[in-house]
Order: sequence, then C-alpha cells, then structure tokens
Amino acid sequence: MGKSKKKDLPDLSQLCVPGMEIAVRATPKAVRNAIAAAESVLKISVAVAPEIGKANDAVRSLLAAAMNTAASNLDLRGGAASRDKVFVYNGPA
Repeated sequence: MGKSKKKDLPDLSQLCVPGMEIAVRATPKAVRNAIAAAESVLKISVAVAPEIGKANDAVRSLLAAAMNTAASNLDLRGGAASRDKVFVYNGPA
C-alpha cells in the first residue's frame, strides 16, 4: 500500500536546479501517496505515519521520484517535525 506509480506523479524535473529550495506541505497517514501543486507550495500526501522520520523519508522519496532524481539529492533544510517543510536540491543540473 502507498506505492505510487511514476505515471501518477506530476513531472517536477524543472525543479532540478542546484540550490533550489522547494516548499512542501506534508500530509502523513493519507489514503494514498499524491503530489498536488498549490499556490507557492507542493502538497504531498503519504500513507506513512509520522513516526521517527518515516514520513519525512516517504515525502523525500516521492518528491525525488516526481523530479526524476535520487532521494539523496534532496536535503531537508527545515520542518523535520512540522507539516511545512523545505527541501533543497543538491544534485547535478
């Protein structure tokens, strides 16, 4: 449960700019994994419960899949214990 197919995710490859900050509003314990673009933030829903960083890892993995990059290229800069998070892309251009 909770595994999104690549075809169900939006193409966020334009966010693969080194140093770019990506604002995210996370929703843990959702029915399914999904990404939706809002005004100035990406709304990411994950089916994982927010315990011991598991939801943060799930959000990072889902965002990386939509960006078509490795999850290790995304660093969580702020919001580890909050629903509002900021990821920074540190991969190649």
